[in-house]
Amino acid sequence: MELKFDKEENFKERLWFLHYYSSWVKSVPNKVWSRQQADFIDSLFLNGCNYSLSTKDYLDMVESGRKARKKRLG
Repeated sequence: MELKFDKEENFKERLWFLHYYSSWVKSVPNKVWSRQQADFIDSLFLNGCNYSLSTKDYLDMVESGRKARKKRLG
């Protein structure tokens, strides 16, 4: 099954979110948004325990991502 989506629409949605989020960050106290960021990062660390990915597998994945990015950029 191939995932199909409109790249331009996806780009517009991402751009909208960046503007929305940056406006939100500017409008609330640092303590509020930094606490939410900390909670989000903590949840990523906790959830990471649910995946059995070895250090070697992770590093291989990172390296293949770098190679693909370098190939795309030329």
